Amino acid sequence: MFTGIIEEVGRVQTITNNKISIQANTVLADTKIGNSIAVNGVCLTVTKLNEKSFDADISPETMRITALNELRSGDFVNLERAMPANGRFGGHIVSGHTDGKGRGKYIRKDSDFYTIELEIPADLSKYVVKKGSITVNGISLTVADIRENIITIAVIPHTYENTNLKYLHIGDYVNIEIDIIAKYIEKFLSTSDNKSGISMEFLMEHGF
Repeated sequence: MFTGIIEEVGRVQTITNNKISIQANTVLADTKIGNSIAVNGVCLTVTKLNEKSFDADISPETMRITALNELRSGDFVNLERAMPANGRFGGHIVSGHTDGKGRGKYIRKDSDFYTIELEIPADLSKYVVKKGSITVNGISLTVADIRENIITIAVIPHTYENTNLKYLHIGDYVNIEIDIIAKYIEKFLSTSDNKSGISMEFLMEHGF
């Protein structure tokens, strides 16, 4: 489990269709082979450790459904180690399991803040609500607005400068993970035991 609070921005050394090597510093502390590190929000298992880098395998399914297949050598990636049992939540519950890919539609600087619009898959938009949580490239963010399948996020200077959002361009793909609570709500409402008549839309609109 992760929190969506990025620990550092690493850099891709090499990437193939089944393996990635990433230059890093902070996330290597106390990391062992077999540990999990979220790379742009995708939970990967460390298979090799070097003094200033780590390797991880990428399954065909992960490569297919995430934006990792857009990465090239030299690209910057957001990194976060799995949260320890005694850790604190700084963002929200993030599983590291990408639900789909978003795409940059609009980027504007407003004073020190940044407004970013992303187009997300239409089938994911029902899980997203204004002022709700969403994970973009592993970053825990708040949805400022949503219109159909276009979401707007307002990014504070600290987040912009300390993640790879500062390298985002219009047309770039990003990994999207919706709030896991929305998935559990949908599962509950879809079971035959739910006789309340309460809709998912009602619960989402009221912040559940």
